[in-house]
Amino acid sequence: MHLGCHLSVGRGFDKAVERAHELGAENLQYFPKNPRSFRLKAVDREACERASRAAREEGFLSVAHSPYVTNLSTPDEELAGITVASIANDLEIAEAYGSPYVVVHCGRHMGQGEEAGIRRMVELLDRIHEHYGGPAKLLLENTAGQGTELGTRFQELAEIRSRLAEPERAGYCVDTCHAFAAGVLDFRHWDRFLEEIQRDGFLDSVGLFHLNDSRFEAGSHRDRHAKLGQGAIGKENLTRFLAEPLFQEIPFILETPVADEAEYGQEMRFAREWVASART
Repeated sequence: MHLGCHLSVGRGFDKAVERAHELGAENLQYFPKNPRSFRLKAVDREACERASRAAREEGFLSVAHSPYVTNLSTPDEELAGITVASIANDLEIAEAYGSPYVVVHCGRHMGQGEEAGIRRMVELLDRIHEHYGGPAKLLLENTAGQGTELGTRFQELAEIRSRLAEPERAGYCVDTCHAFAAGVLDFRHWDRFLEEIQRDGFLDSVGLFHLNDSRFEAGSHRDRHAKLGQGAIGKENLTRFLAEPLFQEIPFILETPVADEAEYGQEMRFAREWVASART
């Protein structure tokens, strides 16, 4: 089990890596720029490489997460162009820091219908890949299904990826809260869930799990994270997920609602203790 958390890089990428080590994290996720802005960030490759040198040398995994404001299915052409430029910028920043992945939220069709939304999302993802040709890879994150969100089901994510001009340049990020809220992660039928996540090689392209409890019940379609063991998923079910042999080589990253990053350290200790107890 490779466990980490989302940390701020406001004081510098190198400081975030140091903080991750202090908390006992084995990997970290970060926002490459303001998570609530489209504004592009200049990429100083030399400075980024200096800040990330220690992480690269020890093989410490870092993952970027695109800003929340982007919508890969927007019917508005101006916003589409801004979104493409923003996510391409995120990929450039991630590459400069040595991060192999950029997590991106699926699109919202805004009343245009699922098929139109998927077509638009595929179009914009292809445009992003035309703008950016480096090694960093997009991970499409599953959603809880709020409003007109796409990508609640694994089959839908797989279809989006399969329709890309270069599908090998995208993978998946599976969020436990989102999957639970969407009704996809049903712990009453664990074997069925495992069958679903492995279907047609889906699991082979999962680069990351977001580990979160859920404030609301299964099938609520409400995306509200809770601390581990303090939500509707609960300690027992999260332990089952963490201890699943099929998932042991895939990194887990916490995005739980904490008032202070130090709380992540405690949550990771709890998670490791739960798994250790389950295996004895």
